[in-house]
Amino acid sequence: MNEVTARRARGGGGSARRAERTAVRMDTAKFITRNIPNFEILNEEALQIIEWNAETVLEEIGVNFLENPAALQRWRDAGADVRGERVHIPRGLARKLCATAPSSFTQHARNAERNVEIGGKNLVLAPVYGPPFVRDREGGRRYATMQDFRNFVKLGYMSKWLHHSGGTVCEPTDVPVNKRHLDMLHAHMTLSDKPFMGSVTEPSRAEDSVEMAKLLFGADFVDRNTVMTSLVNINSPLTFDATMMGALEVYAAANQAAIVSPFIVGGAMAPVTVAGTLTQVLAEVLAGVAYSQLIRPGAPVIFGAFVTSIDMNSGAPTFGTPEASHITYGAGQLARRLGLPYRSGGAFCGSKLPDAQAAYETANSLNMALLSGVNFMLHACGWLEGGLVSSYEKFVMDADQLGTLHHLAQGVAVDENGQGMDAIREVGPGGHYLGCAHTQANFKSAFWRSDLFDYKPFETWEEEGARDTETLATARVKKLLGDYQQPALDEGVAEALADYVARKKESMPDAFI
Repeated sequence: MNEVTARRARGGGGSARRAERTAVRMDTAKFITRNIPNFEILNEEALQIIEWNAETVLEEIGVNFLENPAALQRWRDAGADVRGERVHIPRGLARKLCATAPSSFTQHARNAERNVEIGGKNLVLAPVYGPPFVRDREGGRRYATMQDFRNFVKLGYMSKWLHHSGGTVCEPTDVPVNKRHLDMLHAHMTLSDKPFMGSVTEPSRAEDSVEMAKLLFGADFVDRNTVMTSLVNINSPLTFDATMMGALEVYAAANQAAIVSPFIVGGAMAPVTVAGTLTQVLAEVLAGVAYSQLIRPGAPVIFGAFVTSIDMNSGAPTFGTPEASHITYGAGQLARRLGLPYRSGGAFCGSKLPDAQAAYETANSLNMALLSGVNFMLHACGWLEGGLVSSYEKFVMDADQLGTLHHLAQGVAVDENGQGMDAIREVGPGGHYLGCAHTQANFKSAFWRSDLFDYKPFETWEEEGARDTETLATARVKKLLGDYQQPALDEGVAEALADYVARKKESMPDAFI
């Protein structure tokens, strides 16, 4: 037996290792639990000033609850002063109502291994939400379709560092407005087994979300557990519309989670100052969370803060700026003082392409969110052009970089292995660590390594086509979609979901507005 044959007989050698590296694996990291401190930018005096001012806003200025007589009556019954559609909330009332909201909760996935804990020291990462356009290197910028939506759900499912399937990963414009939520929910429920978000664009669509969740999980399970998170945006400044509040009412009544989130562009929908914006954010969140507890005390809810600044020359929103970081850090402190889970941050950028501007702004935004104590990060990957575009290439670029957040959040190990004293003793002066026992025991997990970036020498990189990051990302999108395997789903459940979608779509005419 020659040497090559002998090596093969011992177990395959290099070919076996290559097969292991290239095999399709579905590996999802657990949600992040921080072992590093939050960055707190506000001192006690500043926090107390902002909290006092927010209560003053609620009492003296008030908030609008539009086209929702039932909401106005609930506020009257709770002790608020209602004048027309303006609700003036006495000092302390909103905070007292918020006290029944849980500080953390479990969102269940249909695969229990993918359940997430939202709150405390945890960080759950979810993809981009809401863009009407998509972009890829080959097709350029175009309106999103349902096929794009399904592709992004698949990419999210295949992405190791994403814990959540999200919601409207893009807006499929080729499906009628009044029906697309059914196809979108169906995609999340069948193409992924990670947690997902419900529809909020109309109260009846929230009701459809709850009914479909009951088909997927079982009605009794949904009644007892949280299986959906939803995004309820406030029409800043200080206005709650009937559509969003109607969706909040549905989810709160069903004990399903809602992110109560002001939508702030500083200088347009809030003051240009950090403290002024934080005052308005806190006032709006207090009112929204308090209202959810009027619907059902104990309903899970998340303190949301989507905040950016405005370019005073063009009026366009800007991202990755220091002012947005100040507000995000401060809002995290306010959320923790309320005892609520915190939503903010994302892979924000204003760039039109997944280029250097996008990378700088996104890196600033992601790191800021980690350090500010965010518990649920929507828009964690795929965001482009100020949220107008879901980018295929940026989705996989961002999803890859989320691995750095996982590793940074681990903190610094100082156990016996972490101290490395055995290695220092073994190598001694003038040696190297490449072959020492400590390195051999730790090399696979010692350093985070991108699955996308090129680490090869220049000559190899040039021989392989001198590919830039966007080119590598295009190839990764194709590989992930090519490797995708649909997670198993009970045949009866799958049929029930498909039947529900078909019947609901047949029950109404198409509407594109």
